[in-house]
Amino acid sequence: MDKPKDAEHRGSSLRVKRGIESPSVLHPEAADQVRKSRKELLTAKAYTDGILSGDRTILSRAITLVESALPAHHELAQEIIESCLPHSGKSVRVGITGVPGVGKSTFIEALGKLLTGMGYHLAVLAVDPSSRRSKGSILGDKTRMEELASDPNAFIRPSPSAGSLGGVARKTKETIILCEAAGFDVIFVETVGVGQSETAVHSMVDFFLLLMLTGAGDELQGIKRGIMEMADAIIIHKADGDNRQKAIMARKEYENALHLLPPPESGWTPRAGICSSINGEGITEVWEMITEYMSLTRSNGYLESHRMVQDRDILMDTIRQSLSDRFLQDPSVRGNLPGAEEEIRSGRLSAYQAARKLIDLYFTDKK
Repeated sequence: MDKPKDAEHRGSSLRVKRGIESPSVLHPEAADQVRKSRKELLTAKAYTDGILSGDRTILSRAITLVESALPAHHELAQEIIESCLPHSGKSVRVGITGVPGVGKSTFIEALGKLLTGMGYHLAVLAVDPSSRRSKGSILGDKTRMEELASDPNAFIRPSPSAGSLGGVARKTKETIILCEAAGFDVIFVETVGVGQSETAVHSMVDFFLLLMLTGAGDELQGIKRGIMEMADAIIIHKADGDNRQKAIMARKEYENALHLLPPPESGWTPRAGICSSINGEGITEVWEMITEYMSLTRSNGYLESHRMVQDRDILMDTIRQSLSDRFLQDPSVRGNLPGAEEEIRSGRLSAYQAARKLIDLYFTDKK
């Protein structure tokens, strides 16, 4: 019979003592939040009532439903959005983009603190194009905007797009509706990535702001004409210290470039400006520029027509996505898709022929 472990060391200086019970890894408050997050879904009315009363926790949970890919969550989210829709549409929607390192988060925090200090309620939605390879995303905006994140009049929500520009446009537009119903009268939509995500953000905002750094001559070469044409204002950021004079020169370069572009339908003349989030110079002027734009486009009818065009784009994108989902989930298509892929690999069919074959199969089954 084996001797007990403590008997093996009896008479020696080595002792094995009974340890104490390990404490919980989670702080009690954090553990409580985890338990709350695992609660059963509420009714659509409960979510709506919570949103309309300004409950941030309910708002966050509703946004999570909007972002979910589960069909049950999608249906519930649409009920909530439908109920909140009559209470939306009154905010100022601002899209903010810029080259990497331009200081978007610093700028948003500086402008955001100005607005909350003026009594506005601000929601910041960060469009984070997730990696197509890993499906991961950064979602680090709350750590970069610490002061704004703790401001009672501000709400920051980073949202991964999972690589779908159409998807992020649709879901972020729905999130905007929920935030407006919750009482937020200014919405910032920030593009964390660069490239085509600017187009997605432009499709859901009223005013599109492009942040740039000094060195206009070099920077202008790297800017796509399409992004320049989308911008209602170009702001040269970090215009402080030794950079201030360079920023003034850069502003002149951008002003000249903007004059070469065709005039926008809004009737607004795009402008260039400078600002510093460190000393606050130019931050107030940026907001005055935005309010001037909103006043102009409300009075000439462009704002209403622009939002209608945006809604139509979302409508068409939703139809395309819904049809694609139904097609790919169809049993006949799912059963024959591997064979079609094999025929493409072997060279027996082109990708176009294989697609036509699957489409014909889908509609034949629906007859």
